[in-house]
Amino acid sequence: MKITAKDVADSCGTSTAAVSRAFRAEAKINPTLRAKILTSARELGYAPPAKRVTRTEGRRTVSIVVGDIANPFYTSMLEVFAKGMAALQHDMLVHIVPPGKSVDSTVSQVMRSGSDAAIIASANLSSELAGECKRRGMPVVLFNRIQTDPNLNAVCADNYNGGILAAQRLVSRSCRTIGFVGGIPDTSTHLERRRGFLDALESEGMALTFEGSGQYDYGLTFSLISKLLEGQSRPEGLFCANDIMAIAAIDAARRIGLVPGEDISILGFDDVPMAAWTSYQLTTFRQRVGQMATDTLNLIEDVWQDPNAAGSLRMVRCSLIERKSG
Repeated sequence: MKITAKDVADSCGTSTAAVSRAFRAEAKINPTLRAKILTSARELGYAPPAKRVTRTEGRRTVSIVVGDIANPFYTSMLEVFAKGMAALQHDMLVHIVPPGKSVDSTVSQVMRSGSDAAIIASANLSSELAGECKRRGMPVVLFNRIQTDPNLNAVCADNYNGGILAAQRLVSRSCRTIGFVGGIPDTSTHLERRRGFLDALESEGMALTFEGSGQYDYGLTFSLISKLLEGQSRPEGLFCANDIMAIAAIDAARRIGLVPGEDISILGFDDVPMAAWTSYQLTTFRQRVGQMATDTLNLIEDVWQDPNAAGSLRMVRCSLIERKSG
């Protein structure tokens, strides 16, 4: 039996008009009542009908949900997707996750957009948005994120293999003491890069001499590495789980007179445009964003063709980009 707005209204002792307002962010409604309605809607399995946007024949709209927009990796990713969707004559909407929030904070926004599909590229991931999209028959693909739900589609760099390559690189440069600077601890990118790195070090009979969390943030990482390098147990090699943290590590090393690539080897991950700048020359691991975007759009097309298709995970190998830092 289909759950309606009246069912939600009855369960909350309110009107269907109030239920409608609760799902519109701009509508005026008592916050306590809004929370009660949204909780009841989730429990009953109710979702308001999506408003369809006017579009030309055959043209579709795809929403991209992204967090950490200050990270150049994501701005580059959006440019690649914009070109890919333009070639397919699709429209692209971008939804920014507020700092410190999960993608679920954008649920009502994405649902109101009338999009035909959603791509989720946010570190702070939970299942509510993905589940809501699936309930509405809207294809959803996780981009560079993986989750345990086998019914979800995901496209991801082979972060585990990237971690292995990073360890092998530092070992080949005769680094005897090695550190790892991680990102946000519960994200799949952090976990897989760290796991590959540690597994490869263990196979070489080595272990970390330092591990810290820079939260994918320049300022936090700069402070963390400055304290580390000013101490007595300075590592000879550092693997940072993304380029922004590696760039912070380079700046911290230079501040105390160290030469990256000579006095200390520093590796990053992503190959953002800044990594190639003359002032950094960062050795890093390039994610094949073009291939990942193509795979993502192909998965969306697969679900449009077959809404009952099983979830799929596509992994794309990254490659070492050798520069001067490590």
